Amino acid sequence: MGICNLQQSSQQAEDALSQGMEALQQTLADTLASAATAVGGADNVTNYMGQMAIAMAKLSTLENFLRQADLLRQQTLQQMHRILTTRQAARALLVISDYFSRLRALSSLWLARPRDTSGRT
Repeated sequence: MGICNLQQSSQQAEDALSQGMEALQQTLADTLASAATAVGGADNVTNYMGQMAIAMAKLSTLENFLRQADLLRQQTLQQMHRILTTRQAARALLVISDYFSRLRALSSLWLARPRDTSGRT
């Protein structure tokens, strides 16, 4: 029951962070796009510099989102440590290790796959 509650609360927090990051990334892309169109003339240089300052501030906000995500992962692991027994935690780590090993193998196979050079999809 504790793991289910932890999963649900972690998923809700992760979803909120993801939505915030997506919105921030969109506004950052919009800011950079408007800065890219401001070329030539003194007024445009001033506008460009202002847009770049806004973009840098938004990158700082993006960094804060990443820190919040790291904190969420850390808190989730700490709570799992309190919920699981030593044996359960050891089994979980073994399963996670196996999962990542299989994921790396699949990634290697994907990268080594033959490529169709005829231009067909």
